[in-house]
Amino acid sequence: MLNVHNLSVSFGGEYLFQEISFRLNGGDRVGLIGKNGAGKSTLLKLLSKDMPFDSGTIAIEKEIKIGFLRQDIDFEQGRTVLQEAYQAFHEIKQLEQRLDDINQQLVDRTDYESDFYHQLMVDLNEVTHRYDILGGYNYQGNTEKILLGLGFSREDFNKRTDTFSGGWRMRIELAKLLLQSNDVLLLDEPTNHLDIESIIWLEQFLKNFAGAVVIVSHDKMFLDNVTNRTIEISLGRIYDYNKPYSKYLKLRQEIKQQQLNAQKNQEKEIQQAERLIEKFRAKSTKASMAQSMIKKLDKMERIEVDEDDNAVMNVRFPISITPGKVVAEIESLTKSYGDNLVLENISLLIERDSKTAFVGQNGQGKSTLAKIIVGDLDYQGHLKLGHNVQIGYFAQNQAEYLEGSKTVLDTMVDAANEKNRSKVRDILGSFLFRGDDVEKYVKVLSGGERNRLALAKMLLQPFNVLVMDEPTNHLDIKSKNVLKQALQNFEGTLILVSHDRDFLQGLTNKVYEFKDKKIKEYLGDIDYYLEERSAENFRTIEKKEEMTSSSDRNDLDKNQGTSFKDQKEIKSLKNKLSSTESKIAILEKTIAEIDHELLMNYDQTIARPQFFENYQKKKTDLEKLMENWETITLKIEELSN
Repeated sequence: MLNVHNLSVSFGGEYLFQEISFRLNGGDRVGLIGKNGAGKSTLLKLLSKDMPFDSGTIAIEKEIKIGFLRQDIDFEQGRTVLQEAYQAFHEIKQLEQRLDDINQQLVDRTDYESDFYHQLMVDLNEVTHRYDILGGYNYQGNTEKILLGLGFSREDFNKRTDTFSGGWRMRIELAKLLLQSNDVLLLDEPTNHLDIESIIWLEQFLKNFAGAVVIVSHDKMFLDNVTNRTIEISLGRIYDYNKPYSKYLKLRQEIKQQQLNAQKNQEKEIQQAERLIEKFRAKSTKASMAQSMIKKLDKMERIEVDEDDNAVMNVRFPISITPGKVVAEIESLTKSYGDNLVLENISLLIERDSKTAFVGQNGQGKSTLAKIIVGDLDYQGHLKLGHNVQIGYFAQNQAEYLEGSKTVLDTMVDAANEKNRSKVRDILGSFLFRGDDVEKYVKVLSGGERNRLALAKMLLQPFNVLVMDEPTNHLDIKSKNVLKQALQNFEGTLILVSHDRDFLQGLTNKVYEFKDKKIKEYLGDIDYYLEERSAENFRTIEKKEEMTSSSDRNDLDKNQGTSFKDQKEIKSLKNKLSSTESKIAILEKTIAEIDHELLMNYDQTIARPQFFENYQKKKTDLEKLMENWETITLKIEELSN
């Protein structure tokens, strides 16, 4: 489908990558990885012909259509959701305009016998035929079907795109790509700003896509679920293996170890040969042998070990003065945007040194509450910040607040004060802006580099409360790990908005789930939250909710005569039943393991302190659980009937 041969591109005289080659075939789902600034987004732009390259070739088979989902979506102001989605049908829209023109002329003209009128009739027939072939009579229905599948309601169709969040606009762009029937998809950070529901849809779509896909993403779970091949750009070279991300990392490490072992063995051979050459060189009878060995060494192809770009940023958030015990107290808070009610009558308490995660789907109010806490939005209700609270805020679109016309250094110097201005270059160096990098203009930085600069700016102001809204967007995987370590070491209060389970693990000790204009508190870490929701990860939660809503609808159909109160109690009892069944399964497994130990090592097993008391207690607990299970089951049957 697409063949890249000896491709090179440089900026400012330095090669970003040099003479790289690879081929894309139908069914390839490639994860394109590498550190920020390695050239991932640039390579996508080259493949889409958005920018020129220095040398090499990109050969694309005839009539292959390429769709490109860019990092930054730029919609035309004033278009509705439907109008924007219709942009996928460029030729159809042109043909519609042509048909309107022809039909208008046929109405206006009266020279029915003229050659011109006859040509209009011929044109009408040809344009109508082409319009039919391209699906002109079906595209509106198909568009609505796709938009509905992506979570839009019919009421959304005529709303302007600029009234939607970045995640919803990304869905419109995805709909356009799907409607275009592309052969190759180039996706640059497709999961940024997407909620879990959208990510599930995208994963499923890409798994079933027959063409080739190249994905730039820093979401490890997404790459593992979707890709079957990984291309890494590192230090101007590429490493290409037919493995998804995690398996690629393991394979790459194994290959590097093999290279190291082979290199050591070769070095031993070379050292031994050099000793023999030294020994034989002085002897006339052995001189020819020494010369032969020298020639052999010169011709030997030296084994090289793949270089890794291990440069990572160095982040440590400073802590300012100690605040009061209560950082923020919220009571009966409500927030709406016009007629759109986002949060209704919510209350929560943020205490000093707490680590809190805000989770939930897009549009449920996570970022809204974060903005209210930092003072960026008005609201109805009560919010009181504690004594000596100093907030550092990283917005979801923080990089957009940077001025493109400034250099990296100027951006930092302008934000610094007299006390820390002398430390600006050191801070930039810890965020991988070294040497001439500080003279780069912000407008030429990659998305990840802009995020790194925005993070660096945060270190110029003192704070003791850190509010971060999707801070990992655009950051490469290594930088995400460094940021996570910095947040784990942060000694202040943390509020973190994220949909990235891997990133959240080990960072927070309290979770607030945002749903249906309300919030629900979980007093534990993200794993506890997932356990409480009986799900292994966020994706399972979304799928489970879809199944539950479908099941609830079926139950409602079956129980038309059941009161709302009984339906609510049945649902509660079913949750208890599920929890009881899980506990029974765990206890049965534990008792079976003890029985097996008794069978294999009776004397050692019964010698444990209070063995029989603990063993009997487990059996008693199991009997009680079985009785509870029976009681709950009978109660559900009674209410259902």
